[in-house]
Amino acid sequence: MSERKDGAPPLSEPALEVGEIVKSYGSLAVLSGVSLAVGAAEAVGIVGPNGAGKTTLLDVLTGTVPPDAGYVRLLGWDATRLSPPLRARMGLGRTFQVPRPLAGLTVFENALVGARRAARLRGQAAYHAAYDALVTTDMVRLANAQATSLRLLDRKRLELARALAARPKVLLLDEIASGLSDPETDQLVETIRRVNQAGTAIIWVEHVIRVLSAVATRLVCLADGRVIADGPPAQVLASDAVKSAYLGGSVL
Repeated sequence: MSERKDGAPPLSEPALEVGEIVKSYGSLAVLSGVSLAVGAAEAVGIVGPNGAGKTTLLDVLTGTVPPDAGYVRLLGWDATRLSPPLRARMGLGRTFQVPRPLAGLTVFENALVGARRAARLRGQAAYHAAYDALVTTDMVRLANAQATSLRLLDRKRLELARALAARPKVLLLDEIASGLSDPETDQLVETIRRVNQAGTAIIWVEHVIRVLSAVATRLVCLADGRVIADGPPAQVLASDAVKSAYLGGSVL
């Protein structure tokens, strides 16, 4: 906890924090000094043009890609050099743009894998976590269905349920609404809003700004591997730097 000079209650540690993250591939600088802090139960949207470094940032946060410089702190602990499984056990979850349900397993069994592998839960604790995740994502009705038989929206829901079964404190979403129709997207957004309102911090990369703005109270815009705007959605979208990064076109 940090002291407040104004006499207000102390501030809690950010749920997730990165400082001066640098990542290059040869001569190509993908991330150049990115710093970001996300509070407990905060919902933050990450936006930016193609090639801005958004997915690479998520990869650095989860530990699948090591940074060349900088640090990652998860729930107050230095996680910079920790493996993805260790970060998952500490409370970091992630979904991917293309769902990959485990073939040969039911919906419930897929969620159970999330509870057992990511959170290392066992016995009834794992079963309860998997069931709770299916309730949250409205997938109980399909618990016994083969995961590979699902339509796209339900595959996205299962991807989310598998991450939630590990009971993350921080959840990273990588274009989870991609490929969905507007009505389907609205259903998924409502689920993600409930997850956030229940206390899970959300960091969400998405190209459709209206989707992010339905949940996120803050947007961070990346361009050329740098943070060029950070603040309330309306403020960020009105930024000249953000408009310029999108080649002068609308970012909506």
